Amino acid sequence: MEEVRVRIAPSPSGNLHVGTARTALFNYLFAKKNHGKFVLRIEDTDAERTSQEYIDNIFDSLKALGLNWDEGPDVGGPYGPYTQSERFDIYPKYVQQLLDSGYAYECFCTPEELEAEKEEATRNKKPYVYSKKCENLTEEEKAKLRAEGRKPAIRFNIAKAQKAFHDSSILKFNDLVKGELHMDTDLLGDFVIQKSNGAPTYNFAVVIDDMLMKISHVIRGEDHISNTYKQILIYEALGVEVPQFGHLGMILAPDRSKLSKRHGATAVSDFVKEGYLTEALINFVALLGWAPSDGEEIKPVEKIAEDFRINEISSSNSIFEYDKLKWMNSHYIKMLPMDELKKRLMPYLEKYDLSELTDEQFTRMVEVTREPLVLLSDITDAVTYFFGDSVEIEPEVQKDVLDTETSQEVLKEYIEQSKDWVYEEENLHEKLDAFRGYFKEKGIKPKVTMWAIRAAVTGRTRGADMTATLAILGKEKVEKRIKAAIK
Repeated sequence: MEEVRVRIAPSPSGNLHVGTARTALFNYLFAKKNHGKFVLRIEDTDAERTSQEYIDNIFDSLKALGLNWDEGPDVGGPYGPYTQSERFDIYPKYVQQLLDSGYAYECFCTPEELEAEKEEATRNKKPYVYSKKCENLTEEEKAKLRAEGRKPAIRFNIAKAQKAFHDSSILKFNDLVKGELHMDTDLLGDFVIQKSNGAPTYNFAVVIDDMLMKISHVIRGEDHISNTYKQILIYEALGVEVPQFGHLGMILAPDRSKLSKRHGATAVSDFVKEGYLTEALINFVALLGWAPSDGEEIKPVEKIAEDFRINEISSSNSIFEYDKLKWMNSHYIKMLPMDELKKRLMPYLEKYDLSELTDEQFTRMVEVTREPLVLLSDITDAVTYFFGDSVEIEPEVQKDVLDTETSQEVLKEYIEQSKDWVYEEENLHEKLDAFRGYFKEKGIKPKVTMWAIRAAVTGRTRGADMTATLAILGKEKVEKRIKAAIK
């Protein structure tokens, strides 16, 4: 069997979209499963929309997801260059080959003439197909048009190619994901493969690039299906083997519309910024249209690759469920080793003076606040009260808890009883038990007693384990805050 070679060919006109990341992942999994090569190619022919910032974002996002490529612009390989704008001198030779063999012809039509054709088709309520009026121009007619200053575009002759390689106008191919697909090529119209300025069009350049890079399988979104028919005909006209194609369903938002920024993050880097772990994101994305054979949803990319089967990808669209991703992310946060978690949380703690805590205190703070974390960024709000001498008290906490007679009595008694307390967790646990018992005998529920202390010390009625919180803050800060809460 020939070597399996797949590619991901993003256009750097924006940050790497999660949909492109899924396409990259399925290509990567297919390559790993079949001991093949995963190639990264940058399709940067749209100079106006391309920027180095987006190219860097594509590289960084794929690497962060663990999708390392075997060949690409930065690592090289035997079939470079891997950036399309550096390949412009390659395409004219193949355009000429198609012209010489009669599978392409020069078209001198102006944009105005083509627009008039389209308008006429609209008036007649017919789908627009190019009229082929330039197909049989004589050399004399072409010379005359050139003399007028017209530069020709090059069009592919669909009817000729279809007749040469197929029995009818119906073109069929077997899709790796969707099964047999077909189309009437009479509806396609002779499409441009080289613009009048000499630049290749997408459908032509991609065939030449895939052909020269020996790509064996093209796995991409189903929005490319209409392009696939054109590309198959170009491969055949060039006399080379056609790769196998597989088209993935689209990723839709929970409301079944196209996934966009109004639904939440859509670029991989946005998810990372918001505090999603890349391990969780890639695991979640793998399950958009595919399911593991053992039903175990949480597993690393290496394990997913061992189990991956392309024919089992669902051919329908997938729903991007942010809630499920959040559940998966919280699971991954819980699985992270403590040292790694501390490192990953650092970007979300920049507003705090971490020198207030020893490493031991910092570790303990993370231990007691990690459980409810859904996103890494949740840590920012979860640890506010561990820093600074004073604490911001939520207005309803002030009114409903701290201002009550019971709370005021609890706080005054705390200051009195805690004078000789040692602020270590074991000791505090014992002292707080006795403190709660003291007020229980007076008919005050332990919960109410602890609410008063928590409200004064943290400004909230819920949060990390109270004993640990007091131990981390230390006697001085705790007393300062409680005294400030006493009227």
